Amino acid sequence: MSTPDYLASVTYGIGAVAYAAIALQLGLRAGRSWRGRLLVAACAASSMWELTGVGHAIWSLGMTWQGYQVADALRWGLWTAFLVTLVPPAAGRKPRLPVYLALVAATSVVLFLAAFGTLNDAGTVSAFGLWIIAAIIGLALCEHVFRATPEDRRWGVKPLCIGVAALYGFDLFMFSDAALMKAVDASFWTSRGIAHVMPIPLILVASARNRAWAIDVAISRAVVFRSTALLISGVYLLAVAAAGYYVQLFGGEWGKAMTTLLLLAALLLLVVLFTSGTFRARLKVYISKNFFSYRYDYREEWLRLTAKLAQGDSRSSVYERTVRALADLVESPAGAIWMQDDDGKYRVAGSWNMAPPASEEDMSGPFIGFVARTNWIVDTRSTGTRMGEEQLPEAPAWLTAIPDAWLLVPMASETRLVGFVVLLKPRVPVEVNWEVLDLLKTAARQAASYLGHVRAIEALVEAKQFDAFNRMSAFVVHDLKNLIAQLSLMLRNAERHGSNPEFQRDMLETVQHVVERMNRLLLQLRSGETPVENPRPVELAPLIERVRLVHTRQGHPVRATVEPGLRALGHEERLERVIGHLVQNAVDASEAHSPVDIRASLGTDRRAVIEVSDLGKGMSSEFIRDQLFKPFRTTKAAGMGIGAFESHQYIRELGGNITVESMPGEGTRFTVSLPGFNKENDIQAQQVAA
Repeated sequence: MSTPDYLASVTYGIGAVAYAAIALQLGLRAGRSWRGRLLVAACAASSMWELTGVGHAIWSLGMTWQGYQVADALRWGLWTAFLVTLVPPAAGRKPRLPVYLALVAATSVVLFLAAFGTLNDAGTVSAFGLWIIAAIIGLALCEHVFRATPEDRRWGVKPLCIGVAALYGFDLFMFSDAALMKAVDASFWTSRGIAHVMPIPLILVASARNRAWAIDVAISRAVVFRSTALLISGVYLLAVAAAGYYVQLFGGEWGKAMTTLLLLAALLLLVVLFTSGTFRARLKVYISKNFFSYRYDYREEWLRLTAKLAQGDSRSSVYERTVRALADLVESPAGAIWMQDDDGKYRVAGSWNMAPPASEEDMSGPFIGFVARTNWIVDTRSTGTRMGEEQLPEAPAWLTAIPDAWLLVPMASETRLVGFVVLLKPRVPVEVNWEVLDLLKTAARQAASYLGHVRAIEALVEAKQFDAFNRMSAFVVHDLKNLIAQLSLMLRNAERHGSNPEFQRDMLETVQHVVERMNRLLLQLRSGETPVENPRPVELAPLIERVRLVHTRQGHPVRATVEPGLRALGHEERLERVIGHLVQNAVDASEAHSPVDIRASLGTDRRAVIEVSDLGKGMSSEFIRDQLFKPFRTTKAAGMGIGAFESHQYIRELGGNITVESMPGEGTRFTVSLPGFNKENDIQAQQVAA
C-alpha cells in the first residue's frame, strides 16, 4: 500500500468510527422524532460511506469505487432530507415519514446518476456538475434553515448549520476543481475523509441543544422568494455555462465569439427577467400558492404598509403613497384616490403611475351610496349584477372611462366613507378571494385613519396660522387706536391753536410720525407677526425722548432721565411702542398734572433697565397676577386689553422681562429689563444680521 493510500485509509477509518459512535449515541435517544431518526440515518450513512472509502484506499478496485460513490449519494440524500425536515411543510400539516423517504429517494436517484458518471477517477464534466449543483442546494438549505429560525432559537441550530455547511462547502470545492481538471484530485480525495469528520463536534453540540429535534422553524416568504430566485439564477447560469462550453467545443473558429455572444445575451435576459415586475409578481404568486397555506405574510405586509404611509418623501404626496401601498398588496401597477371635500363630493386627491382622472362623484349617487352603505370592495367588471340579496349599481361613466379599472377599494373611518381608491388590473391574474378582500379592507381602514390624522394636522396648522394672524391683527388694531387718539387730540386742539406756528410745526411732526407708524403696521400685516429684521442695537435716549414729546404735547407732564450712550438689543419701532404703551397707561392712571417719570440706566448685570413710574391709582396684587398680562383683560372703557400682553410677549422674545410694583392709591412702577449692548453682543448682533 502506497503512502497516499495509507493516509486515505487512516482518515476514512477515523471518520467511519466517529460517525458510527455519534449514530449510536443519537440512536439511543432519538425516540419517535422523525427528525432524530433521519439524523441517526444520515450519521450511519456517513459512517458507511467512510468505510467504503477505507475499502477503496486498500484495494483500489472498480467495485470499491462504485460502492464509495453509491454510499456517497445515499449519504447526501439523507443529510439533505434532514435539513428539509427542519422546515415545516405547507398547509400546516404534520411531518410524515413517507414524505421524507420520497425526498431521500428523489435526491439519491439524482446523485446515483452522478455516481455512475464518476465510476472511475476520471469521471465526466456533466457528472461533476450534478455534484456541484447538489452542494449548492445543500449550502442554500443550511442558510435557509438558519435564517428561518426565530432569533431566540438560532443558538440551537447554528452549530448544525455551520457543520453541515462545511461538509457541502468542501465537496463544492473538490468537485468544482474536478470539473475544471476533468478528474478528482487525489490529495483532495484523501483529505475528504478527515474533512468530513471535523464538523462532528458541532453536530454533537446542536444535538445536545435539541435532544428531541423538535424545534419549530418559521419560514419567511421573503427568504423563500430570494432563495428561489437565487436557485433559479444558479441553475440558469450553469445551463448557460454548459451551453457555452459545447458551443465553444464544436463551434470551430467562431466558437469563442459565439460563446461570448451567448453569455452576453443570457446575462441580459437574466437582468431583464429579474427586474421585470410581471416576472417577480408571477414568482411571488407561484410561491404563495405552492409553499404556503396563506397568500400573505401579514406581519411583513403590515410593516410594509405602515412604512410606506409614514415615509417622509418630498417627491410623492401622502395620497400617492397610500395608493401605492394598497396597489402593492395585489400587484396592481397603478391607481388613483378620491377624497371627500367639505361640500360632500369626492374628488381626485392623488394618483400613482397614471394621469389623475378629471372626475368627481357626489356622495348621494347610487354607486357611491352603495359603497358607503356596504363598505364592499367592488370589482368594476361585476357592476350591474346581483350578489346575494344586493344589486350592484351600474358603474358611473367616469369609472368606466378609466382604462383597465379593476377594483374600487372604499376607505372608511368609523362609519363614514372618507374616500376610495381605484386600482388598475394587476400584472398577473390575481384571485380576489376572502383573504385578499380582508387584507385590502383592513389596509384601507388603516390608510383612512392615517389620512384622517394628516387632514386633522393640516386643519390644526391652518387654524394656528389664522390664530397668529388674528393675534397680530389685534395688536395692529390696538396700535391704530392709539394713533387715532393722537390724531383726534390734534384735531380738537387745531380749532384753538391752528394759527400758532409752533402748533403747526408740532402737528406736522405728529402727522409724519403717525404716517411712519402706519406704514410699519402695513409692513407687519404683510410679513406676519415676527419682526422683519433681527434685533439690532437701539439708542434709547432719542427713542424715549420721542415718547416724552408725544405725551407732553398732549398736555401731560412726562419727565425722562436717560444715561448717556445707553443702548439695548431690539427693534426700535416695537421698543417705542412698548415704552409708549407703559407711559400711556401711567398717564391714564394719573391725575391731569401728576407727572410720569421715565428712567433708563445700565444695570449691575450689564442689562438696560427702563423704569416707568406714576403716582396714580395703582393696582392690586390679584389684578397683576390674574389679569394684567392676559389678553383681552382691561379696566378702560375704550380699552382692548392687548397692549400689556403684546409688550410682555415681545420683551420675553428679546430675552428680557417686565416686573410690576404697585399698590392701590399709591402708584405703579413698571421695570423693563433688556439685553444690554456691549462688544460681545455687538459681534453676535452683526453675525445674526449678516
